[in-house]
Amino acid sequence: MRHGRRVAKLGKAADQRKALLRSLTTELIRNGRIKTTEVRAKAVRSEAERMVTLAKDGSLSARRRALGYIYDKQLVHALFEQAPDRYADRNGGYTRIVRTVSRRGDNARMAIIELT
Repeated sequence: MRHGRRVAKLGKAADQRKALLRSLTTELIRNGRIKTTEVRAKAVRSEAERMVTLAKDGSLSARRRALGYIYDKQLVHALFEQAPDRYADRNGGYTRIVRTVSRRGDNARMAIIELT
């Protein structure tokens, strides 16, 4: 049963899934856009939006929570400098998922997730 499930299991154990989402979130914030499968994009969306919300808050505890999740310390500092100005007028919806063509090898549904 899937009652109350928020994130798909992605075919991985809990520690591997957490590491995957952390790395995808880090790369999304670093590059602004990444290409991945549609299911992974939907899973990383909530984590990326949570990090932007923390950056908008800007408090010390929010910064420490972001440092505990994102792999790159300098990236966290850059995010906390840019996010309050860039997303000041929004209350969520910081990412966009655009579906693309299926992957050739296994026909997986691909998508591009980007920060707007």
